[in-house]
Formats: sequence, structure tokens, C-alpha cells
Amino acid sequence: MRPSLISTGPTRGPLPDPQPRAGHAENLLGAGLMTLSMLAIVSNDSAMKLAIQTLPLSQAIFIRGVMVTLVLLVLVRRDGGLALPEGRRDRGLLAFRTVAEVAATLLYLSALQFMSIGQLSAINQAQPILIMVAAALLFRERLGVRRMAAAVVGLAGVLLILRPGTTAFEPVALLAVASVLAVVARDLASRGFSRAVRSSSVALCAAVGVTLSAPLTGGLADWRLPTPAELAALCVAAGFLTVAYLTVVSAMRVGEVGFVSPFRYTLLVFAFLLDLAVFGIRPDGWTWAGAALVVGAGLYSIIRESRLRQGRGQGRAAPVPGVRP
Repeated sequence: MRPSLISTGPTRGPLPDPQPRAGHAENLLGAGLMTLSMLAIVSNDSAMKLAIQTLPLSQAIFIRGVMVTLVLLVLVRRDGGLALPEGRRDRGLLAFRTVAEVAATLLYLSALQFMSIGQLSAINQAQPILIMVAAALLFRERLGVRRMAAAVVGLAGVLLILRPGTTAFEPVALLAVASVLAVVARDLASRGFSRAVRSSSVALCAAVGVTLSAPLTGGLADWRLPTPAELAALCVAAGFLTVAYLTVVSAMRVGEVGFVSPFRYTLLVFAFLLDLAVFGIRPDGWTWAGAALVVGAGLYSIIRESRLRQGRGQGRAAPVPGVRP
């Protein structure tokens, strides 16, 4: 099982590892941690959206990035210090992954200025499906007719949310789609690291890259001293993002992947609720229908993969939901 971004040990390569069965209590704990992680991710998005309504986006990204980087420095020190890859292949993967992380974050937060959190979250739920398809194309992983059909249904759900060719289509939504593609590239690169690469060091490189690239979203000319309310929102965003990092890792380590992974879709529930409570936004019927197709396709893919893994007696961990520094 490949540890996620902030695991305390080295990452593992792409070979499947045996999946020990967890007990009922461990599965429930894992499900609870995954649900908490999804709430933290959406809360981070809500706090960032509040901050960038008045604060320049580039400045908000930079300030939050500094806060998150400081937290990751503590985690890296706990892991024994920064351990950058020594091999040429790992260094190349780290550079590619960092660029993909930067692109995903900047694109997502740029879209967040103009789109609702619910719409963005619904589009992002296509990520596991796209990773499944990309892994089949790049790594020649077997993809049966049923899971391919599920991928088509999930992508159809995304089109329902976007509605290209209609007056409801927002061109800025293409930023969200591009962000998801960048996340897919990031996660596929993560699978190729050797065991010697520490996940906390990879995360720190990503956080530093995002922080330093903040001016790309608008430059420095309009930066100013943040108000107490803006700083508070950014502190809340950084705090929730840290919680998301830690809980998603624990969730995937405590329970079985097949049991815990479906709880990632609670993110949509939290996104719609916070949209309504904080911003007064209600999703329309097309968004609900598209989200239902995406979630249904994702759940089917997870269940199908779990059954196939049980039949083989071993399997690869499903992709851990990404969180952006």
C-alpha cells in the first residue's frame, strides 16, 4: 500500500503489496478519519474562498503556503530531516511531481475565485476514474469492460456539470478540469518513487514549489497588509489543510482500502452544505445529476476493484485522495 503525502516512512514502488484485513473497529475508525479529512479539505477551500474575495489570490496562496511549509518542516524533522532523492529517476519524478502539484493548486484556486465549492468538488470526484484509465494506458493495468463503462459514465457526469455548448457553461470551469488532469499526473508520478524517498520530503518540496509560484497568479503589484479577518481566514485554511494531510494518511493505514475509500465522497455532501451555509449557493438540478453519476461510477469502480483484489488475494491500494499544499 503506497503511503500518501505525509507518511512517516518511505514511499513504496508500484508493485502490489498484500492487504491485511482490518477488523470492524479499525474499519470504522478509518471511515471516521476519512470523513474528517474530507470535511477538513472542504473547510480549507471555504476559508480560502473567503480570503480571496478581498485579498489578492497570489498573496493568499503565498501566506497560506508559508504556514503549511512551516508545519511540514516540523514533520520532516520528525522523519529525520530532509532526504532528497539521489537517483536520477527519482529526481526527475520529484521535479515532475512538484510541477504538477504547482499546476494543480494554482489552477484549482484560480477556478475557486469564480466557481462554487460544490461544482469544483463534483468535478474533482472524477479524479479516481481518470487515474484508473491513465494507469491502464500507461502501466498496462487491466481494465475490464465494466470499469471502462463506469469511467464513461463518470465522465458523462462531469459533462452534465460543465454543460459545454449551453449558456450555463462557464469557461473558467476548464481551469478546474485542467487541475484534475494535473492531479492525475501528480499521483501517477508518485507511484514511481523508490522506497528510499520519504513522503514528507516530497510534500515539503511541493509546498515550497506552490508557495514560490504564487506570484504567477497575479504578480506582486497589488499585495498589501492583510486585514485581521483575512489573516484569520488564511490561518483557518492552513489549519484545516494540515488536518486533512494527517487524517487522510491515518485513514488509509487504519482500515481496508475497499471499506474506507468510498467515504471520500462525503466531500460532496460537505461541499454542498458549506456552499449553502457560508455563501448561500444552492446546486442546480444538473449539478446534482452530474454529481450522482460521478459518485456512482466511482463507488462502482472501488467496489469492483475490491472484489477483484479479494479474488487475487492481494492488490494495489486505491489512490489516496490528494490534498493540495
